[in-house]
Amino acid sequence: MSPVLSGILQLLALVVALGLAHRPLGDHMARVYTSPRHLRAERWIYRAIGADPGAQMRRAAYLRSVLAFSAVGVLLLYLLQRLQGVLPGSLGFSSISPDQAFNTAASFVANTNWQSYAGEQTMGHVVQTGGLAVQNFVSAAVGMAVAVALVRGFAAHRTGELGNFWADLVRGTVRILLPLSVVGALVLVACGAVQNFSGIHEVGRFTGGPQQWNGGAVASQEAIKELGTNGGGYFNANSAHPFENPNGLSNLFEIFLILVIPFALTRTFGRMTGSVRQGYAILATTLVFWIGFSALMMWTESAHHGPAFEIAGGATEGKETRFGVGGSSLFAVATTLTSTGAVNSFHSSFTGLGGGITLLGMQLGEIAPGGVGSGLYGMLIMAVIAVFVAGLMVGRTPEYLGKKIGTREIKLAACYLLVTPALVLGFTAVAIALPTPPASMTNTGAHGFSEILYAYTSGANNNGSAFAGLNADTPWFNTTIGLAMLLGRFLPMVFVLALAGSLAEQRPVPATSGTLATHTPLFSGLLAAVVVVIAGLTYFPALALGPLAEGLAS
Repeated sequence: MSPVLSGILQLLALVVALGLAHRPLGDHMARVYTSPRHLRAERWIYRAIGADPGAQMRRAAYLRSVLAFSAVGVLLLYLLQRLQGVLPGSLGFSSISPDQAFNTAASFVANTNWQSYAGEQTMGHVVQTGGLAVQNFVSAAVGMAVAVALVRGFAAHRTGELGNFWADLVRGTVRILLPLSVVGALVLVACGAVQNFSGIHEVGRFTGGPQQWNGGAVASQEAIKELGTNGGGYFNANSAHPFENPNGLSNLFEIFLILVIPFALTRTFGRMTGSVRQGYAILATTLVFWIGFSALMMWTESAHHGPAFEIAGGATEGKETRFGVGGSSLFAVATTLTSTGAVNSFHSSFTGLGGGITLLGMQLGEIAPGGVGSGLYGMLIMAVIAVFVAGLMVGRTPEYLGKKIGTREIKLAACYLLVTPALVLGFTAVAIALPTPPASMTNTGAHGFSEILYAYTSGANNNGSAFAGLNADTPWFNTTIGLAMLLGRFLPMVFVLALAGSLAEQRPVPATSGTLATHTPLFSGLLAAVVVVIAGLTYFPALALGPLAEGLAS
C-alpha cells in the first residue's frame, strides 16, 4: 500500500472515531462542569485541601487560585527532582541538576513537557509516577478549568462570577481525565505497551556492548501524556519507542487520544452557552486546519523530489518503519496543532517544508484543535478578533454570543495574541545573537536557525517537541526555555480570565437584523482567515529565514 493511501485511510479512520466520540464526550464534559452535585471522593479532596467548592469566584480570585496552585506544583516537582538521589525507587539515578530540575518542573506544570534529558537514564520511578505523571493530570485540568471559566463568561449575565477553580480542577481530573486514562492505558497494554515497576536489566548486546533498559508504568503515563496533550515521554525516544508505542494500531489510538478532548470541548462550549451551532462553527474551523495540515504534511513527506526519496517511497529518514510516512505525518500534525509535543519520528528529519508545517502549526497558536482547554480558549480569542474585524468592515459595534466586544475586550484579546510571539521571537533573536547558544547547534545555516526557532516556539506555545539537532541541556537553554514556558502558559491565562470577567459583567445584547451570525459557514471562513493572517504577519519573516529557505533550496 502506498504511503499516501495508507495515510488517507488512517485520516478517515480518525475522522470517524472522533465524530463518534464528539457528542457523548462533549455532553459529558458539559454536565461535569455544570452539575451541582459533588462525588464523595471529590468531597474528600475538598476537605483535604480546605476548599469550598460552592463558593463562586470572580476573575481575580480565580486567577489567584490558578497561579497559586501552579506555583506550588513547580516547587514540589523541583524538590522531588533535587531529592531523587535519596528517594526509594530512584533506580540508582542521582539528583537532577538545579537548572534542569527548574526546566523540567516549569515544563510539566505548564503542560509543555519539554524534555532536555533522557527519561530512562535520568528519572526513577518516584519522579516519573509521583511527579511527572501527576502533573500530566493536573496541568491538563488547569487548562480545561480556564477554558470553562471563559465559556461561563460568555454565558453569564451581570454577575462577574466564573465558577470555582478548585471544583473545576478536581472534577476535570476525577470525572474526565482519570477514567479516560484508565481505559486508554488498558488499550495500550493490550497493544503491547509496558506497564510495570521493574528495575534496570540487560536486554541484549548490540554493536559489541550490552543494552540495558528499565521498565516502568509506561502505558498509564503514555495514556495521560496523550489525552492531556502533555507529550513528555517515559523514554528519550518518546512515542517512537516500542515500549510506549508498539505498533501501527497503538499509534493511531494515541493520535485519537491527543485529539478527542480538544475536539469534544467545542461541543461542551456549545452546550454551556445554550447554542450547539456556535460549537459546530468552532469545530468546523478547527477541522479545516487539521485536515488541511495533515494532507499537506503527507504530500510534502511522500512526494519530495530526488532518487533517494523515490526509491524509499518518501522522506523516510528519522521515521519508524512500523508507522511509515502516513502515520508519522498524522502524528506530527496532531501533536503540533495541539500542545502535546509527543513525537513518533524526528521532526528535524522531515523535509524543509514538512518541518515548516510543524512550526506553523504551533505558531497558529495551537488552536486547531489545540491543547486540552488552551485550544478552546485560544480559538475563542480568535473569534473575538474575527467579530471585531467584521464590525469594522460594516461599521457596527461587534458582538459575540450576545456580548459587546468593546475597547476593553479587544485590548485584552490583543494582549493575549502578543504574548507568545514576543517570547518566541525575542528569545530566538537573543539566542542567535549571543556566542554561546549557537554552539549547541549540530547544523548551521537555515536548518540551524530553525532548530532554535523551533525550540522557543515549542516552549512558549507549551508544546514540548523539538528539532533533534539542538543540544538544549545547557544552563542557557534550560533557563530561558523554562521562562518561556512559564510566561507562555500563565500570562495568556491572565488575559483570558480578565476577558471572561469582563464578559460576565455585561448584560446580554439582543440580536438584531444587523447582528453578525457567528454560527454560519461564512463566519467559520472569516475566523480561519483571521487565524492565518495573524500568524502570517507575525511569523512569516522568521519562517522565511528557516524552513522556507531550506525547503525552497532543496
